[in-house]
Amino acid sequence: MADRPLDVLEATLDEDVTVTLKGGDTVEGTLTGYDQHMNLVLEGENTTIIRGDNVVSIQP
Repeated sequence: MADRPLDVLEATLDEDVTVTLKGGDTVEGTLTGYDQHMNLVLEGENTTIIRGDNVVSIQP
């Protein structure tokens, strides 16, 4: 049985990720936070907050 999406996010905290957004744009950074709606907080050159409904995929 596959892990639930929030379990996967928990395991990925403080890891570098690439997030693909609707429209094909990508954002890279360290995943430092998330919530039950899969809103994400990425740290890198800047702090970026991404709404969960814009996320297509998250890759290490």
